[in-house]
Amino acid sequence: YDIVNTPGVAADISHINTASKVTGYVRENDGLKLALTGSDVIVIPAGVPRKPGMTRDDLFNTNAGIVKELAVAAAEFAPKAIMTVISNPVNSTVPIISEVYKKYNIYDPRRILGITTLDVVRASRFVSELKGTDPSNEKVTVVGGHSGVTIIPLLSQTGHTFTDEELKTLTHRIQFGGDEVVKAKAGTGSATLSMAYAASCFVDSLLRAMVKGEKGIIEPSYVKSNLFNSDNIEYFASNVELSAEGVGKVHPLGKLSAYEKDLLAAALPELKKNIAKGAEFVANSKD
Repeated sequence: YDIVNTPGVAADISHINTASKVTGYVRENDGLKLALTGSDVIVIPAGVPRKPGMTRDDLFNTNAGIVKELAVAAAEFAPKAIMTVISNPVNSTVPIISEVYKKYNIYDPRRILGITTLDVVRASRFVSELKGTDPSNEKVTVVGGHSGVTIIPLLSQTGHTFTDEELKTLTHRIQFGGDEVVKAKAGTGSATLSMAYAASCFVDSLLRAMVKGEKGIIEPSYVKSNLFNSDNIEYFASNVELSAEGVGKVHPLGKLSAYEKDLLAAALPELKKNIAKGAEFVANSKD
């Protein structure tokens, strides 16, 4: 579903040799209703891309409205679906969907997940380049949120050793890796292909847990979390065991290095502001 072009996208995708049916919907003729009705999983990548000099937070005003509109439609037409969110800023859009669902009395925190897998994909690639390993064998746990300083790669848990300089350089690149893509695309967009890959990995894991009932499938995700209740942080990304309901179990962070504790201390105040911004947007919006 999109406001334009989706029939062509659907025709393109429908040529892939998988056992599937692909249908594209546009806004006219109840397209959003038709797209959502009966859905088991909804993936929202909608919104405007970043341009050079923009942060994910700069996208807020436009993308917040889009996500809220889609959340209202999902609440009406697919209230039992598991909602997964890519639209930036994820730190704020996940709370937006939660607050909309609360208004419609369908809120179930297990069924709303922010996809932060691209941070894991990037971290794994960057570590493998530095250490000369196979990137498919690296899986770096990344926690916190999905923008700037809220992205906390737990490099101490990779089994590798890093110099202080390597830690700082790697961490900064993981936190701001999206800027590399925005700059390289010279104003024509942001990370779409790597994001599509990361999202497909996450949704594949989710479907394995939902449809096949596989146990022990763990993916970092930005969800309603009790890990930092004492800091009044309602949402946090950490390793999440997926289930038929979406979120099965939120795992603790494990042992952190002194450097990672400093990263966490820097992330929490920013995350708190991002979450409040999303909640306030819905509170101040006209229904």
